[in-house]
Amino acid sequence: QVQLVESGGGQVQAGGSLRLSCTASGSTFGGYTVAWFRQAPGEEREYVSDTRWTVGTTHYADSAKGRFTLSKDRSYGAIYLKMNSLKVDDTAVYYCAVGRPIQSTRTSPRAYYYWGQGTQVTVSS
Repeated sequence: QVQLVESGGGQVQAGGSLRLSCTASGSTFGGYTVAWFRQAPGEEREYVSDTRWTVGTTHYADSAKGRFTLSKDRSYGAIYLKMNSLKVDDTAVYYCAVGRPIQSTRTSPRAYYYWGQGTQVTVSS
């Protein structure tokens, strides 16, 4: 069992930056793919970024490319999502998740077993 806790959300003006954090308890990220998703009101949960905890390429949704950076701190057991040049459309609850998806399913929420409680990001114009 992995318990995930996100933090770092908040309210920011368009063009600003935030860094989200996700830590695990009960187990570690080892062996898993770790990912960020987001969900805006009335919308489906949307993939943002993922990477394997050990080795592997980091992937991004088109909406995140060039603006968001997923990073890992293995010594601390945390993942981060640095978000720059935020837009109003980035407003959502952001979730970290872990699972063992195959390549074709890594952008699907159904491929992830454990989820954090989410952290709200609000971008105002």
